[in-house]
Amino acid sequence: MDHSRVPVLEALQEFRRRGDVAYGPPGHKQGRGTDPRVAEILGLDVFRSDVLSLNGLDDRRQSQGVLEQAQELMADAVGAEHAFFSTCGSSLSVKTAMCSVAGPGEKLLLSRNAHKSVIAAVIINGVEPVWVHPKFDAERHMAHPPEADDVRNRLREHPDAKGMLLITPTDWGTCADVRAVADACHAFDVPLIVDEAWGAHLPFHPELPVWGMNADADLVVTSVHKMGGAIEQSSVFHLQHDRVSPTVLKQREDLLGTTSASSLVYAALDGWRRQMVEQGHDLLDAALHRAERVRALLRELPGLRVMGGEVVQQDLAAEFDPLKIVVDVRDLGISGMQAAEWLRANCHIDVGGSDTCRISASLTHADDDETEKLLVESVRSLVERADTIERRPAVHLPEPRALELEQAVLPREAFFGPAEDVPAERAVGRIAAETISPYPPGVPVVAPGEVITAEIVDYLRSGIAHGFLVPDAANSSLETLRVVARP
Repeated sequence: MDHSRVPVLEALQEFRRRGDVAYGPPGHKQGRGTDPRVAEILGLDVFRSDVLSLNGLDDRRQSQGVLEQAQELMADAVGAEHAFFSTCGSSLSVKTAMCSVAGPGEKLLLSRNAHKSVIAAVIINGVEPVWVHPKFDAERHMAHPPEADDVRNRLREHPDAKGMLLITPTDWGTCADVRAVADACHAFDVPLIVDEAWGAHLPFHPELPVWGMNADADLVVTSVHKMGGAIEQSSVFHLQHDRVSPTVLKQREDLLGTTSASSLVYAALDGWRRQMVEQGHDLLDAALHRAERVRALLRELPGLRVMGGEVVQQDLAAEFDPLKIVVDVRDLGISGMQAAEWLRANCHIDVGGSDTCRISASLTHADDDETEKLLVESVRSLVERADTIERRPAVHLPEPRALELEQAVLPREAFFGPAEDVPAERAVGRIAAETISPYPPGVPVVAPGEVITAEIVDYLRSGIAHGFLVPDAANSSLETLRVVARP
């Protein structure tokens, strides 16, 4: 296929060349009605490019097939049989993928280190989750993806399960053995969905972890805004084989997706695909060398533990994305959250993620010598000034087994059923009616339907005292927890 072509961008360019005047949405009329004070900040071209696909970039019957052409080029670029663009981010794309495999009351295997969007999909769709617990790293207090044997065992226990959703890479860059998990699923003739939100770049360089389509996954969801070059909310479904019908996937996407898709997202996805096909290897090669330099320099600083390929050598993960710079800061006497706050306030840099133990920075093809130097110097300043950072109450980290809560009620039933708010200390032994996700990274500690334990309450309350943000809880202070009402 001719990857120099960018159908969406070409159609947008032609629309602007013709000078078409639209008498439908969007109401700003390609920027004519935009407040100049807004345009001064956002730029008028953003509004000039904000065009409906129907009766704008394409006619009412989509006879030119602008979007279809762009999606065919994307599929060809990454080795998929089908690709579908989504403008609602992978949070919604994952929900769509799950709905395409399992319906209400049906079973679906899920990695328990899933993002809150996956738990939301379980609630909305009404599937019965069969949790596959991740491989827990006690030293780093980190969850790595589950192993193929764990998936195989759960499928033996639940032969009526409709498929498996695997999260890889994790927020911290550790990866599953996708091919082995796919083989385990296919032995039971069920599809493997991969939530590869952090892996849009993987198809374009051989030294990166394996790409889900190349590892025989059936359906892969990527967030191109995370590690790629598209704008926020840019997501793509990639599909192969016949275990998930492309017609079913498209209908489920139509059920959940917006009817006012953003041409800005489509155009950005289209252009990013061209860039990666034409220049991706060289751009990512430079990024990989940059990441190794950064990792080497940070390892020279006292009080830091920089994660790398040793997690693979220690048999904790199948692969590691070297573009993730993951730094444990506990030996500085502070948490990752404190480190992130200090770096933002004092160095004006925003790291990609933080938790109790660590910070992470994602390097992409967009980084250059200036951003490389800024990151290293900022972390060096953090190390030098760490003793000036106010100490906060310690977070009581639970043992790994304490994080594996009993699922007593289906998440949908617990979430939508009668509920009551009780003081946190009286919630022990009760069934959660809400999702509780310290954010970032947004992986729920408690999901609806799980039995709350004393260890979890202690962990969460100590986290709040330290500075956890828990945006999805009914009471963000966690003074009370929402539980299933007793008869």
